[in-house]
Amino acid sequence: MKITFLGATKTVTGSNYLVEAAGKKFLVDCGMWQGSNELEEENRQDFEFNPAEIDFMLLTHAHIDHSGRIPKLYNEGFKNKIYAHKATCDLCALMLPDSGHIQEMESEWKNKKRIRKGLEPREPLYTAEDAARCLEIFEAVKYDEVIEIDENIHVRFNDAGHMLGSSIIELWVKEDGKETKTVFTGDLGNNDIPLLAEPTMIEDTDFLVMESTYGSRLHIRNDEKAELFLKIVSETLDNGGSVIIPSFAVGRTQEILYELNKLKEKKDDEEFLREYDTLMKAPVYVDSPLAISATEVFKENTDLFEDEIKQEILRGDNPLEFPGLRFTMTSDESKALNEDPTPSVIISASGMCEVGRIKHHLKHNLWNPKSTILFVGYQAPGTLGYSIVNGAKKVKIFGEEIAVNARIEYIEGYSGHADQEWLMNFIYSFIKKPKHIFLVHGEEESQNVLQEKIITDTGINTVIPTFGETYELNDEIPVVNTIKRKAPVTTIKDEVMSRLQKLKLELTDMDNYVKEDMKNPDLTDSDIFRINEKIKDLEKQILNVIEG
Repeated sequence: MKITFLGATKTVTGSNYLVEAAGKKFLVDCGMWQGSNELEEENRQDFEFNPAEIDFMLLTHAHIDHSGRIPKLYNEGFKNKIYAHKATCDLCALMLPDSGHIQEMESEWKNKKRIRKGLEPREPLYTAEDAARCLEIFEAVKYDEVIEIDENIHVRFNDAGHMLGSSIIELWVKEDGKETKTVFTGDLGNNDIPLLAEPTMIEDTDFLVMESTYGSRLHIRNDEKAELFLKIVSETLDNGGSVIIPSFAVGRTQEILYELNKLKEKKDDEEFLREYDTLMKAPVYVDSPLAISATEVFKENTDLFEDEIKQEILRGDNPLEFPGLRFTMTSDESKALNEDPTPSVIISASGMCEVGRIKHHLKHNLWNPKSTILFVGYQAPGTLGYSIVNGAKKVKIFGEEIAVNARIEYIEGYSGHADQEWLMNFIYSFIKKPKHIFLVHGEEESQNVLQEKIITDTGINTVIPTFGETYELNDEIPVVNTIKRKAPVTTIKDEVMSRLQKLKLELTDMDNYVKEDMKNPDLTDSDIFRINEKIKDLEKQILNVIEG
């Protein structure tokens, strides 16, 4: 059995692992690179494998840094099953088309700049329509059920407590008369995340591929962060300003709504009640259509909530609702928020401030010393959010330089990731400890600190893979191969060949779709005529290329 690490290596985004075992090639995750322009450019690189040769995929959860390149994978030939928890499938049905829409909007905006510079325009990485098409290959699974891929490969999805549907994946492989078990944590949840259950503890494994996002840090505990949140918000509202919360549309938004709803039960001292009353009198907007839709998915999957919350729901107390909560669906409603001088709380995606409506809210509030920008999630290096959190005095938004005069706050305890203590507890919980641990999904500094602690405290051999390294899973775990990153397409000849390959795949898809249409008994003569005319036009264009 071999694992090739093709993403989230010494960085947090782009999770993608190629496993070769028992005669099969399969992937664990296929996420998008996020952060700096250089990282974003990685998304356009060719895959280091032939997508058409991948037998199946295991998806740990719906976040775009784990799922975001699935439409690209599909477009380039992968048409086999993607196994994921039901809630992950539900959320991907929202998040991937939304990501495709963002790709289209970003491409349109960037192409205007490219054309002004005399450069050729570029196609989006994929479209919303591409993303919608790839959903047909998702296969929903439940937690705790052993799934037989074939007689030699079995998997089980366990609750990772990171977001709705997030999974720790156990993988059993039989080869040469021997069974090997590997565990992929995906993203491990912070143990006191509101709404969600704690991560499942796994009894045994031979090998562990584990995230390390907060491998060098400890989070503040739940009660402290709730009170800190209330203090920051009430002080800003008292000052006549608004609180802008850049939040990931899925996960953090729902948790913040739950925290706001539950704060009133925490204390009964006079100052706390005054602060709470200030918050409850202010409008709280969720300004993200995706977050609104995702909230509905949360309501439809309440079986995954903590037992206490299930009981609340049964009593008719919806934990995702409270009196001041308002939702904005349209862009006009969103724009109106920045024209209203009323102090308010605005929760808007994206969490790293790279795309979406949050950029407009920052443009209208960053310069204002009365306002507060409150961060509640991880900020990748190279993102606008990272620059603001790390003290930038000025930032560029939509080409305009904006002074950072607002109050900047960061409550790390809202992170959906386990901190160092709980990453270590996850390792300690194994009855039969892993022989080797691979650390992924973390910046180098966090990984180095965690690696040293694991080795010192447990004696387990722990490695930090570099991009493209292939490890043979045995007692010595040797590196058997290293893939060097392919150079991006730089010549018009390369672009022609790339487009030709894509056209071949699209013609195959067209062939399948037309054949299916021809089997449809409800197809009218006019429908058939229209299809025939389109094929004739395409035939002429192909002949023109050949003759030219």
